[in-house]
Amino acid sequence: MFNLPGSWPEFRKKVRRRVAYALITLITVVGIGTATAQPSHAGWLDLLINGVRVYQLSNMSDSQEVDLGGGINRQLIESGQIRLFNNSGLNSYVDGIGQTLAGVSDRPNIPYTFLIVEDEAVNAFATMGGYVYITTGLMAAADNEAELAGVVGHEIGHIAGRHAVQQMRQAAITQGITGALGVDRARLVNIGTQIALQQPASRSDVYEAVRHGFYSMGRAGYDQTGMVSFMQKLVRSGAPPEFLSTHPDASNRVTSLQSLDNSEAIQGATFGTNESEYANTVSSLR
Repeated sequence: MFNLPGSWPEFRKKVRRRVAYALITLITVVGIGTATAQPSHAGWLDLLINGVRVYQLSNMSDSQEVDLGGGINRQLIESGQIRLFNNSGLNSYVDGIGQTLAGVSDRPNIPYTFLIVEDEAVNAFATMGGYVYITTGLMAAADNEAELAGVVGHEIGHIAGRHAVQQMRQAAITQGITGALGVDRARLVNIGTQIALQQPASRSDVYEAVRHGFYSMGRAGYDQTGMVSFMQKLVRSGAPPEFLSTHPDASNRVTSLQSLDNSEAIQGATFGTNESEYANTVSSLR
């Protein structure tokens, strides 16, 4: 016969307490993932029974980020906020540039998706989970592949730095929607869509992305001067395009790039400067 410590009522209280702690631990583990309901409005037992999962912004995994990026991409397209350019040849061309740069980036272990947006504005942006968008207007404005690669590399730099995830975390805090377990997926997709189109990156994030793009270009064999020349040309135009105007200190970015190009460019990186070849490739856009 086992000797139970204390009275039977006290023993039952201890057992209930331990079971409750175990349930809380289990729910927290289950809570890291996707969600279909707002956790702050659900009871602990309901969450456990229904298997509801939410995103923990403080500890988001790569797979969760990729899943969110896919949701943001679908919302951008289905809502009509962007219109994809359907040209298999140019799509493959941009994807080839992007995959080459992503493979030598600081974050090559997630899938990347490179899309062309049908828009005459000179613009480019990225969202979490490896999604990069380049407008037809920007492709037409570039003089060679190295200049285009500089922009693509810069956007990959934002993904490598997980800048959109950090912006999403701050936006959720500002809006006061971070629940005890996390935030539901639908709400995060809405926040991510707003960030992708409207919220500029911070100065520090921009410079980090610029440097990342510059070094990735060199590792991929692209002439890194292409990043400098493209930025110089756009700033000199007198009306910086959207993707520069939403990033602070465009002229200072050029100065920083010139310094990098003068001191840290890879001498053997010379690919992508053939202007006539590039003009032939993007002739349908001009």
